[in-house]
Amino acid sequence: MGDDDAGGASLFARMLQFGDSMFPIGAFSFSSGLESAVQKGVVTDAATLRAFARTAVEQAARGDGVAVIAAHRAATAGDVDALIRIDEQVHARKLSQEARTMSVRIGKKFTEMGVQIVGAPLLRTWRDHIETSITPGCYPVALAINFATQDLPAREAFVVHQYGVASTILSAALRLMKISHVETQKILYEVNKLAEAAYECAAAARLSEMAGYAPLTEILAAVHTKAHVRLFMN
Repeated sequence: MGDDDAGGASLFARMLQFGDSMFPIGAFSFSSGLESAVQKGVVTDAATLRAFARTAVEQAARGDGVAVIAAHRAATAGDVDALIRIDEQVHARKLSQEARTMSVRIGKKFTEMGVQIVGAPLLRTWRDHIETSITPGCYPVALAINFATQDLPAREAFVVHQYGVASTILSAALRLMKISHVETQKILYEVNKLAEAAYECAAAARLSEMAGYAPLTEILAAVHTKAHVRLFMN
């Protein structure tokens, strides 16, 4: 194996490590709205779960996915002020308290893990900004900074983000409803096909176009906040 191949393999391995659904940032504690969707009968079987997951991934691409790419560009340029502006816009678009909690909690943990493992100066700066409340520290921005400091492309950061949205929902489904691992993997395989086209659209979008219009999801999040019995944080 040549040096270029070895370098490419190393970068790919890093992408797998930091994109692993089992990476210890607490994502398993969230269902991305699926718990309420199951409780209210919105999701009842494989077909409705597939529709729910696909909708969530499409919304993520038009919302946080745009922020991932914009933040990756800012991180590559070392523009901390731009990163703060992007982070604030991501946070402002989280309408429910649970969505904000999920994004900042796993974003902070992802940043802390990056500092300990990668140790890049920009990651340390971003951690300090989060700890001193200069910026919220949302997950899409934390992911982008982590990948940019490791010279991992924006496309890979976007794909990891989208994969994470789908895998979080499908992992939760195994604990919330009667469905098999085979069915969830089939759904994940189908949803992953959307990534390339979604990236091209997100990469061409301006940050001001970032949006995640999802009224049913917001209603389910509100319902979950007051739920009597809860397995997940959201």
